[in-house]
Amino acid sequence: MGALWIAHVTVTDEETYGKYAKIATEAIAAHGGVFLARGGKYTVLEGKDRPRNVVARFPSMEAAVECYNSPRYQEALEYAKQASERDLMVVEEA
Repeated sequence: MGALWIAHVTVTDEETYGKYAKIATEAIAAHGGVFLARGGKYTVLEGKDRPRNVVARFPSMEAAVECYNSPRYQEALEYAKQASERDLMVVEEA
């Protein structure tokens, strides 16, 4: 069963976040992730507004979690921590 990686992000440093995005994109692809939405137009209906929203589909919940814990994604994450406020979750598809 597939899983969705859902991130809601406020970027505080565009240049540093760009470094995160480059490395994270490689890590996500290496674990079978495919982007469905990446920073496009959105409308908040409830909850906190974060202007960057990303959804990636992975082949399984395990693949998504393995991606997050991989050395390459952890390298990317160091840039994200310096350059953003984020909420990230993985949701199994129905």
